Amino acid sequence: MKILRTILLQCKFLIVALLNFTKDFFPYPLRNLWLLIFGIRVHATSSIHRQCRFFHIGNFALGRNSTVNFGCYLDNRRGIKIGDNTAIAHNVKIYTLGHNIDSPNFETKGASVVIGNNVFIFSNAIIMPGVTIGDGAVILPGSIVTKSIEPFVVVGGIPAKFIKKRTSKIAYKIKYNYWFAL
Repeated sequence: MKILRTILLQCKFLIVALLNFTKDFFPYPLRNLWLLIFGIRVHATSSIHRQCRFFHIGNFALGRNSTVNFGCYLDNRRGIKIGDNTAIAHNVKIYTLGHNIDSPNFETKGASVVIGNNVFIFSNAIIMPGVTIGDGAVILPGSIVTKSIEPFVVVGGIPAKFIKKRTSKIAYKIKYNYWFAL
């Protein structure tokens, strides 16, 4: 029984490796269709750019007019939901699972990440498990978000802290659907 479990686990890792290796061969919008085969839901008006890495199949949804730029780590093992008109810059890391450092057995613990509508996450930010980022929030570059963020605020730093309120009158639409964006 233990051997069968090991084989099944290795097959799952092989499927995730196949997903990560092959998705970059497809231009937008074909990439969205290819991702759907693996349970990754990306709205037709949205895109995930090259060199992003998923940690699992499924457990991921990207809303309308949103983009995930190149080089992002998307730990979708516990689920990632990203809203409409949201931009995630390059090299952002979103984690949903880690280890309980106080456990004698070092077991895993985690929770899904929810990112609202009209959010902008600048490059090299890190989002930790269980975080909810409210509509219209802005995460500044290099920030580490360890707690949920209120709507329409700007946060930054390590750990991310409130910097200022942002206007709630947002009229722009994210449109970054290039076939092979950098």
